[in-house]
Amino acid sequence: MVNPKRNRNVINIISAIFLVIIVLGLVWANFEYSSNNPGGNDFLVHWVAAKNFIYDGISPYSEITVLEIQKLVYGRAAIAGEHELRPSYPLYSVFLFLPFGLVKNYFIARALWMTLLEITLLFSVFISIKVSQWKPERLVLITVFVFSVFWYHGLRSLINGNVVVLLLFCLILSVYAVQIKQDELAGILLGLTTIKPQVGFALILFLILWGFVNKRYKIIFWFIGSTIMLIVLALFFEPNWLQQFLQEILRYPGYNPPGTPATALVQLIPGVGNRIGIGLSIISAIILMSEWFLGRKAAGIEFAWVCSITLVLGQWLNIQTDPGNFIIMLPAIFVAFRLNDDRWSNNGTLINFVILGLLFVIPWVVFIYTVSRDYQPIQSPIMFFPVPILLFIFLYWVRWWAKNPTKHVFLDQ
Repeated sequence: MVNPKRNRNVINIISAIFLVIIVLGLVWANFEYSSNNPGGNDFLVHWVAAKNFIYDGISPYSEITVLEIQKLVYGRAAIAGEHELRPSYPLYSVFLFLPFGLVKNYFIARALWMTLLEITLLFSVFISIKVSQWKPERLVLITVFVFSVFWYHGLRSLINGNVVVLLLFCLILSVYAVQIKQDELAGILLGLTTIKPQVGFALILFLILWGFVNKRYKIIFWFIGSTIMLIVLALFFEPNWLQQFLQEILRYPGYNPPGTPATALVQLIPGVGNRIGIGLSIISAIILMSEWFLGRKAAGIEFAWVCSITLVLGQWLNIQTDPGNFIIMLPAIFVAFRLNDDRWSNNGTLINFVILGLLFVIPWVVFIYTVSRDYQPIQSPIMFFPVPILLFIFLYWVRWWAKNPTKHVFLDQ
């Protein structure tokens, strides 16, 4: 007689072995890639900082660490006008990079890091789909998973080893945690995103305001508490790290590429670029404040839509960032797709494929035609605009349906 429990155990064991093989295959492929393709500088900076801190007790912000990083990238110290490649994250980011800092071989460490980012990105897509309660067909689902890895902002983040992929996961999981009333988890996840606070600043602010208005105070309490805990824990290891960190933040804009719409447009159209860029930031802030006020008690798909527009326009608020962080906008795509499917039924799938095609082709074409070559391919400041503009259009196209949903999407929050 067949034992169903034994069969399930066998299936589970086979599945676990299969997953291990896949992960090991990913690590091997990433090792081969990293060994033959220099780069991953977003990771390299913090890997060196973590390695030196773990093995030698050297502050990540020390000139010793900075010089080692520059020699690995340039073969010498950086000269005037070059990117200085200085660690600029809060000291508690070392806890995240610590397991990889223990690995002294950079290529192995980078391969492991890339594997973590790839797996996390796929989980982020899965959670984003749950946030929107979108139920795509299998072919569509496979397509969006492939798209998430190979569109410009996805592949760039993976190759450069940008920690923003992990922050995307924390941010979208925090939104989902709010939806299912796991407010403690939501607050803790938001606290973790302060590793790179400019990326999720707008969404954090909205969720705090939303939590206050809706008397969901645990979100606020656990966010503040977890952030303070991380700061204090870092102080235990490096008592004056806050002063060093502040110095790095102040010097950061001086050696980085344009990090706001205004500074990007100054390079593209020097005469009026600054004023147009500041105007874009002001308009973005006004739109967000209006949507936050209208959505202060939002629930269901409206709540997901407000979070999505916040992720998009939050990158244009004149806070120093980089188009390399724009993978953070990925969840907005699935909210728009869900609303398209609700409104257009079968035609919604076709519309979604068209949108997916535009989001894939346009950024890559713009990048290829504007890229400049240096120690690595350098993106043009124009990359500040294609994806935010496209997503802004798509989100406002479906806005009415978000405010007036035809189908029940979420449980009451």
